[in-house]
Amino acid sequence: IPTDAVHERGALMFLFVLAFFLFSSTFAHMTVAGSETAEAGSNLAGLCFSLCLLFCGVLASSSQLGWWIWFNRISPFTWLVAGMLATAVSGTDVVCSDIEFVVIDPPTGQTCGQYLTSYANAAGSAIFNANATSGCQMCSLTSTDQFLASVDISFDDRWRNFGLLWVYIIFNIFGTITIYYFARVPKGAKAKEIQGAAPTATVVESALKGSSSNTGSPVVGEKA
Repeated sequence: IPTDAVHERGALMFLFVLAFFLFSSTFAHMTVAGSETAEAGSNLAGLCFSLCLLFCGVLASSSQLGWWIWFNRISPFTWLVAGMLATAVSGTDVVCSDIEFVVIDPPTGQTCGQYLTSYANAAGSAIFNANATSGCQMCSLTSTDQFLASVDISFDDRWRNFGLLWVYIIFNIFGTITIYYFARVPKGAKAKEIQGAAPTATVVESALKGSSSNTGSPVVGEKA
């Protein structure tokens, strides 16, 4: 990671983690707001959470989803994963270990550089023993940005992705309030029925006085 971007990337990664916790909390409130029981709300939240994970581009890239690409676009984890990956690994050189090299033997009379340079330049690969005439060692990547580009992630979109997470958080908040109002708050005749069934202060006071006169004990707040 470039040294001049360490502090910015560290702060942005913290903001992504914070946004994830805020999203999870508000999403849980929204799913339970209209559920009959906490268990039903938990099951619904688990199902939606699993779908978001399935289509966020980690298990299958967007190019493999076909008709389901629309679910990838509406999944909040698409933007969370893209933002966190770009923030964490973009702009770093790739150094292959010994077991990661692609080993190829060139045709007789040619060096590794003569045989593979054109391909390596087109594919963004690196040849580590260009002068060798056998056992050419080639690393398929030279930069982490090549990997990010293969999964449709760009470092330039990191702040946009963070902003999109707040769209989901705000939606969850308003969704919770709306669902709670329509599913929980009594309205119309039901509200009047509840109000009519609720005892008033006068009724309660009369009942207490009546009980006091029958038993001879003073009512709380009155002198004996």
